[in-house]
Amino acid sequence: MTDSIYQIPEVAGLDTCQGMIRIPNQLNVPLTDRVQAIVDSRPFRRLARISQLGLVSLVYPGANHSRFEHSLGVYRMSLLFLRQLSRWPEFNRLISVELAERFIVAALLHDIGHWPFCHPMEDLQLPQIPRHEEFARQMLSDLEISQILRSQWRISSEQVVEVLAGTSDNPAIRLLQSLLSGPVDVDKLDYLYRDSLHAGVAYGGNFDQQRLLDSLCLNANSDGVAVTSKGKTAAEMMIFARYVMFSEVYWHHTVRAATAMLQRSVYELSSTVDWPSFFALDEATFVRQLQEAAGDTSVRTLLDGLFGEKRLLYKRIDEFNCLESPSLYAAIAHSSYPRLVDVSKHLQQQLSNKMQEDLPPHAILVDAAPAKLEVECNIQIRSPKTGAYQQLADVSPVVKTLAESQFDHYVKRVRVFVSPLICEKVNFPPKATRAILSDVINAMDHSS
Repeated sequence: MTDSIYQIPEVAGLDTCQGMIRIPNQLNVPLTDRVQAIVDSRPFRRLARISQLGLVSLVYPGANHSRFEHSLGVYRMSLLFLRQLSRWPEFNRLISVELAERFIVAALLHDIGHWPFCHPMEDLQLPQIPRHEEFARQMLSDLEISQILRSQWRISSEQVVEVLAGTSDNPAIRLLQSLLSGPVDVDKLDYLYRDSLHAGVAYGGNFDQQRLLDSLCLNANSDGVAVTSKGKTAAEMMIFARYVMFSEVYWHHTVRAATAMLQRSVYELSSTVDWPSFFALDEATFVRQLQEAAGDTSVRTLLDGLFGEKRLLYKRIDEFNCLESPSLYAAIAHSSYPRLVDVSKHLQQQLSNKMQEDLPPHAILVDAAPAKLEVECNIQIRSPKTGAYQQLADVSPVVKTLAESQFDHYVKRVRVFVSPLICEKVNFPPKATRAILSDVINAMDHSS
C-alpha cells in the first residue's frame, strides 16, 4: 500500500469533517478549494438546471434530481475507488498521483457535455446531433474551466478529454476510462443508488454497495476493475438491480410514451433547429425554445403534451418482447430511427383505413430499443487464494442468463402508442394491432 494517493487532498478529505458538502442521502462530499472552483464555474452550475432523468419525473414525481448532484456523487465515488484500488500494488504501478488527480477531475466533469434530454436524442443517431462526448470537448475548452484546470490542478482540458473520450492506447488511461465506464464504474454505482432514491423505489439500491467497493481489485489484464470473491454476491445484485431499474423506471411504459413523443418532435424539427445553439442551454430554456421552434405545427401538440399546463401522454395499445413475437420483434427492434418513423406512418395509415377515418399527424408512435445495446455483464471474479480469475457469468446462473440473453431484448419492448385525444377510437385489441403491424412490416420489406 502506498500513501501517495491517500495524500491527495480530496481523498484525504474523505476522513475529515472539514470542507464538506452534503448530498442525498446524508453523504458527505469533500470540497477542497480547487474542487469548489470547478463546482462554482458557469459550465458546471448549468448542470444544476438539467435534470438527471428528464422525462422520468412525469411518472416518478420525485425524480427531479440534477446532473449537478449526480456529478458530485460520481466525484465522491471516484475518491472511494482510488482509496480502495491503491491497496493493490499493480494499481499503484500504473496510476501515479498525477493520473489519479486527472481521474478525479474527469469524474467530476464526466457529465459536462450533457444537454437536456441528451440520451433520448442521441438514440436517434441523427447527423445533426453529436455524441455528448464531442460536446464535452467544447465545454471543457471554456476559458473559465480551462484556466481553473491549469492554475489549480496543473491539468489541461485535453488531458481530461483523453480520459472521457474512451479511445486512448495508453494502458493507464484505458484503466481510468474503465473506472468511468465499465461493468463496475463510478457512474453506475452512483446513478443506480441516486435514481432509486429520488424515484422512491428500492430497486437500484438493493445491493451491498460497501461490500462491492471493499472487494474492488484489477482484472487479469490490469485494464479494468474486477472484484474479489467476497464481492461476488454484491456484484450479482448490482447487475440485477440495474436490470430492474431499466424494467421498472427507465423503460417504464409511460416513460417510454413520453420519450417517443419527444424523439418524434426532435426528429421532425431536426432540419430546422440550430442544434449547437441548443446544447449549451439549461432545461427550461431548452424546452421553451423547442416549443417556439415547433410554432403552431402538429409537433407543438406533442411538446405541449409533455411540457404544457396539462399532461397529455400517449397511451399504450400494444407491446411485446422477443419471446412474445420473436419475428416481429426482430424486424423492428434496433432499427434506425427513420425506419421506426416509417413504420409508425404506415401503421397509422393502415389503422386509418380500418377505421375509415383520417387520424391526426403523429397519432401513432412505434417505440423500440435503439441500435446500441447495453454493456454486457463481463465482470471478473478474483480468487484471493490462487489469484486466478473467472467470469462472473461462469459462476452465477443469474448473471449467466442476463449475459447470454441480452436484457435489452426483454426489458426494451416494442410498444405502440396512440394519442390520448383519439385513444378511445383506436380500440383494436393488441392481437389485432400486432397483426396489422406485421402486415405493415411485410409490405415495407417487400417494397424496399
